[in-house]
Amino acid sequence: MKFVDEASISVIAGNGGRGCVSFRREKFIPRGGPDGGDGGDGGSVWFVASRGLNTLADFRFNRRFAAENGESGMGSQCTGRGGSSLYIPVPAGTRIIEADTGELLGDLTAEGQQLMVAAGGKGGRGNQHFKSSVNRAPRQSGPGTPGERRTLRLELTLLADVGLLGKPNAGKSTLLRAVSAARPRVADYPFTTLHPGLGVVSVGPLRSFVMADIPGLIEGAAEGAGLGTRFLRHLGRTRLLVHLVDAAPFDGSDPAHDARAVVAELESFSPALAARERWLVLNKTDLLDEAGIAAVEQAVCAVLGQTERVYRISALTGAGTVRLAADLMTRLEQMAAEVADPEISSSSLPSS
Repeated sequence: MKFVDEASISVIAGNGGRGCVSFRREKFIPRGGPDGGDGGDGGSVWFVASRGLNTLADFRFNRRFAAENGESGMGSQCTGRGGSSLYIPVPAGTRIIEADTGELLGDLTAEGQQLMVAAGGKGGRGNQHFKSSVNRAPRQSGPGTPGERRTLRLELTLLADVGLLGKPNAGKSTLLRAVSAARPRVADYPFTTLHPGLGVVSVGPLRSFVMADIPGLIEGAAEGAGLGTRFLRHLGRTRLLVHLVDAAPFDGSDPAHDARAVVAELESFSPALAARERWLVLNKTDLLDEAGIAAVEQAVCAVLGQTERVYRISALTGAGTVRLAADLMTRLEQMAAEVADPEISSSSLPSS
């Protein structure tokens, strides 16, 4: 199924049913009082987060969703049946935004979480409610109120613990294949990855985390060049970023310049995201000797001002990937513990 992370739809809640005009008519009671029942309430429109979905592709062609109208009231003070509410399943991680105002209505992140986006109309009152001392036989009833109508924009943000960041062909998809069961497309040309991907990295019994791979960033991405910024928001929910740098670019470019360009685009897109904890990983070190790797590491660290959490790996051969995954798991567990107990310090980080 094609990965779709944005959709525009319209939702229409059900209208309330009309109240009934009716009078009691029974044997020996030819002129009974008013007994018109109320109309039923219209159904509402709800979104429900589902872990079984991972794309908004279902909204590409079906863009209009309507709940059921309430039925009109009936005689003998019978209230009309309420309209059934409509529950629309969406992937966990979906943000619902009012298209006209840009207002964020809700952010569904947990399985089963629900959000009402359009309230159903109220049923109209029957003529029994209009009886008074001066109007013993009212012939008016209340119309049902219309249900809410909204145009919505849906944005899916992948839920992952670790996000991979880097230029095209830095080896992000290869790393994801090396440490998880995910099988993203891998090739030796830029933008092989066209859509974000997820992989579950398991480092032991009951110890695993989710890693996200997004299309690579190029210079000028913040102004619309390339594919990266369209998917950068998928890193917004990650707790930790891994900046993958190609230590031996096939086009002869400077790894330090490439690394700085990626960080610059990240800072331009979101200063908050750029301030998130970020590890530096030098990939394709199998193509260089020790002196070459040391030179690249020194140059990249000097440009980025990063001296800690630097790793050397080869995603293709798997060298260094097991240790990287284990350290990422340890750090994620520590971050979870810090949330539960803020007094826990970061001094227990594994050394790189």
